[in-house]
Amino acid sequence: MNILLIGSGGREHALAWKMKQSPRCSKLYIAPGNAGTSLVGENVAIAADNFPALGTFCIEKEISLVIVGPEAPLVQGIRDYFESRNELQHIRMVGPGKRGAQLEGSKDFSKQFMQRHGVPTAKSRTFQSHESEQALVYLDQCTPPIVLKADGLAAGKGVIISPTIAEAKHTILEMLVNKKFGEASSKVLIEEFLDGIELSVFVLTDGTSYVVLPEAKDYKRIGDGDTGPNTGGMGAASPVVFAGSAFMKKVETQVIVPTINGLKKDGIAYKGFIFIGLMNMKGEPYVIEYNARMGDPETEAVMTRIDSDLVELLEACATGELHNKTIQINPHYAVTLIMASGGYPDSFEKGHAITGLNAASPAHVFHAGTSRKENAIVTSGGRVLAITGNGTSLEAAARQAYETAAKISWKDAYYRKDISQDLARIEQSAAR
Repeated sequence: MNILLIGSGGREHALAWKMKQSPRCSKLYIAPGNAGTSLVGENVAIAADNFPALGTFCIEKEISLVIVGPEAPLVQGIRDYFESRNELQHIRMVGPGKRGAQLEGSKDFSKQFMQRHGVPTAKSRTFQSHESEQALVYLDQCTPPIVLKADGLAAGKGVIISPTIAEAKHTILEMLVNKKFGEASSKVLIEEFLDGIELSVFVLTDGTSYVVLPEAKDYKRIGDGDTGPNTGGMGAASPVVFAGSAFMKKVETQVIVPTINGLKKDGIAYKGFIFIGLMNMKGEPYVIEYNARMGDPETEAVMTRIDSDLVELLEACATGELHNKTIQINPHYAVTLIMASGGYPDSFEKGHAITGLNAASPAHVFHAGTSRKENAIVTSGGRVLAITGNGTSLEAAARQAYETAAKISWKDAYYRKDISQDLARIEQSAAR
């Protein structure tokens, strides 16, 4: 069948790479795609939020299945658009409607959802832009460190952890009054700090049944040792050594099942991915956030560990047949390293030619912020490449990724030097 994948990042290149391996995939289109996705499918110059053009393209190319990669078109209602038009209703889609996407589109919505359905999460309170004085008073009652979350989409950068009350007060005014994240911070959640280790769990659900994909840990901060400002993600590793079978069973019974049952109880039809950001607190799972799509850069690690036919799983999700499917996961390790533009996550230059992409390497080189310019591939974003190594140990997977990254360069290229090292230390400690 003909498939359309929407998006242009590293997540989409990894999804496209995996989908292209399926005999069920006749023709793969990516809109708008990047220089890497053009290697496994055909890029289409249509923006992810141009629903009319995407609909017309689907009819022209006889698309049977649409996969929505990024969060913005989901929150804006791409599924609702397709379902509201007779000529598009027959096209299957993986990705929730506007109501379901509110799990990611509004931190306040998702927090109320969790509280309503008994999903374990941190205590919090939401304040709107006209309630800045009340927020300051509330902060005086809090114990630092304090987590401040912009309610809306902020490209993975809308969460700030303040170590002191004074800093939290300064930040909340920046967010609520000065609109640090635009309309995304017209509401802000003040949340208790959960002290534990983070991980990401990914679920594909048709609204009733589900399969759990490989879990991963991502690395948000720009600097080694988790220092500096948050980014969209500087690396990922899978599997997660502190998420054993007993813990993952708790995740399933205490988080995944109540979440899917909660969607049904609330009358929200949901066909797509649920990305659950979790904190492991002394062996107990607490939900930090939901996302309504796969994570990035976790997808670049996770896809290399799935042995099943991804298209068969996606098709079963879209048609409500996931109860007939199981997922086969490779036991090997995957470590993904993000190569970023110098200056990211603040201002950075674009258009630098990338060299070394054709160097022989067993690691996967997934493109994120790249484009073609004449005969060269150039940088076009903050996160440029996602290098994924695989191996029988964390060290072997990381070594493969770093050896590959060392062969690739452009002006001011930057990457962290410590991705997965914390997990390797935990694994070594447990083995003693």
